[in-house]
Amino acid sequence: MIWSHCRRNAATARRAGRSCILERVKQRYGRTSDGAAVDLYTLTNVAGMRAQITNFGGIVTSLLVPDRDGRMGDVVLGFDRLDGYLGKQPYFGAICGRYANRIADGRFTLNGIAYTLASNDAENHLHGGLRGFDKVVWDAEELAGERDTALRLAYSSPAGDEGYPGKLDVIVTYMLTVRNELKIAYVATTDADTVLNLSHHGYFNLADGGASDILRHQVTIDAARFLPVAADLIPTGELRRVEGTPMDFTRPMPIGLRIDQSDEQLVNGRGYDHTWVINGKPGQLRLAARVHEPTSGRVMEVLTTEPGVQFYTGNFLDGTIVGKGGAVYRRRHGLCLECQHFPDSPNKPQFPTTVLKPGQTYTQTTVYRFSVA
Repeated sequence: MIWSHCRRNAATARRAGRSCILERVKQRYGRTSDGAAVDLYTLTNVAGMRAQITNFGGIVTSLLVPDRDGRMGDVVLGFDRLDGYLGKQPYFGAICGRYANRIADGRFTLNGIAYTLASNDAENHLHGGLRGFDKVVWDAEELAGERDTALRLAYSSPAGDEGYPGKLDVIVTYMLTVRNELKIAYVATTDADTVLNLSHHGYFNLADGGASDILRHQVTIDAARFLPVAADLIPTGELRRVEGTPMDFTRPMPIGLRIDQSDEQLVNGRGYDHTWVINGKPGQLRLAARVHEPTSGRVMEVLTTEPGVQFYTGNFLDGTIVGKGGAVYRRRHGLCLECQHFPDSPNKPQFPTTVLKPGQTYTQTTVYRFSVA
């Protein structure tokens, strides 16, 4: 079903500085195992950039952006059909919550009360548990603006959901802008003290969408410090300087240059799987990272209001997943830049708090901005 179609000439609109929504399409995507209907939404901006998003898990199933020659290509890993997302898979393109990343031993204490969560990553809790926000059907509402087009997703998580206290109401808005940005805005409220850490778990490959590895991608991270982890990938609590280590991405650096060094942190993560402490003031939208893929010329800048970004290099992809177009996703065929609070913050009082109280409003914004070099 086409729910909006602008027939304005795209070149004329671009000269006038206006957006021409070439198409915004809603279509049935399938059903979950319990019979819930799932839809797929296509957003296209005047430049031809296209995002496809499903209300199952808020998953971005495809993201088409131009290369230096203007050729459009999908830059995210995923599946051709809903069935691929319904089974066990590594959170391709999803909204992660209530708590993105890890909580040690699946436990935390809040206001003197101990809470036990699912241990779904060895002994630890990962990305919200057995049925996190990546596995639920969100209510969807299409939005239209003068220059941008958007999809608003809403979900109400009941008190006790996956072990977390408090009823939580969440709204996530995906906006495709005329600047070739995928902008993600999060808002949440609760009726009781709880902990919250939301993030988008897109796997990117700016060369070919995951058919090959990402080792030639050049990464810059605007961070002077990172969070060292133990062997189970739980932060030790230290904020360590990147200077003089393989974690220094303050200048553009090919991912593959140092990823297999015998550094303890690279051994623990099987590559990069760490949080960097973004320079600047949390709460203000600022540059967190930049990725340049030299073959295609594509550039992705990541901006966020969050204090940290988790840089993950697809170390646990093992060739058993067949994705879009029959691509086999092998180790390091995708990279993630997940903007978020720090892992295990509920157990690390020295980290920025992730506690949300009644009367407060959780907000954060992350932008993935695409261009060419």
